[in-house]
Amino acid sequence: MKKFPILKNPSHFFATLFGIGLLPLAPGTWGSLFGLILFLYTGVYLSISQELFYFFLLCIISLSFIVCYFATKDLDNNEKDQKSIVIDELAGVWLAFTPVAGVVMMKEFLIYSFVAFFLFRIFDIWKPYPINIIDRGIKNYFGVVLDDLIAGVYAAITVILISYLF
Repeated sequence: MKKFPILKNPSHFFATLFGIGLLPLAPGTWGSLFGLILFLYTGVYLSISQELFYFFLLCIISLSFIVCYFATKDLDNNEKDQKSIVIDELAGVWLAFTPVAGVVMMKEFLIYSFVAFFLFRIFDIWKPYPINIIDRGIKNYFGVVLDDLIAGVYAAITVILISYLF
């Protein structure tokens, strides 16, 4: 097995989100926080359209699969889901933001962005079914990203339910 990550390797550099995944204590939360800051920046400062958000989301998800493929191809199966790989958290948390992307009122946009972030972290850590099955059973780049995408879907659905209730 080769040492991971080697930040001079572009796939390792991007998989760790420029080294963010190497921060101590809860690298997944740091990667998700990067996603939240990027979302708030694009939504508030750049005021991107909902369509552009979906385009960026598809790019982030696609890039996550590609980067994770190259970053993990030389690792043993039990080493594929490195804690320092956090690009999958970026993809998952951006998927969690899908119900928020169309919100135009600033107060609601900010509140639901933080709610989506926290829900994503809860589902990503708790790993309810089928996330737990994927996390344990699919030991490759696809499984690394897929469990976070499903956590993002769970968070998005919960945000939608909360928005209808309140």
